[in-house]
Amino acid sequence: MAAHARRVSVAVNIGGVKVGGNHPIVVQSMTNTDTADVASTVNQVMALAQAGSELVRVTVNTDEAARGGAEDL
Repeated sequence: MAAHARRVSVAVNIGGVKVGGNHPIVVQSMTNTDTADVASTVNQVMALAQAGSELVRVTVNTDEAARGGAEDL
């Protein structure tokens, strides 16, 4: 199977992980927890990171999820 040329993209730095440009492809995952449930979301992020995900994305789509954990800061 022939390799395809990568398209040109702008490099960005996300928490020390470089994405795009000529940087290597990184493994990305996304949580599927209710982000208002902070403990479950943190546990899932940690499990994904331990499984090799270099970036873990979290959707914060409600006011409750946005407030989640704020009292712990």
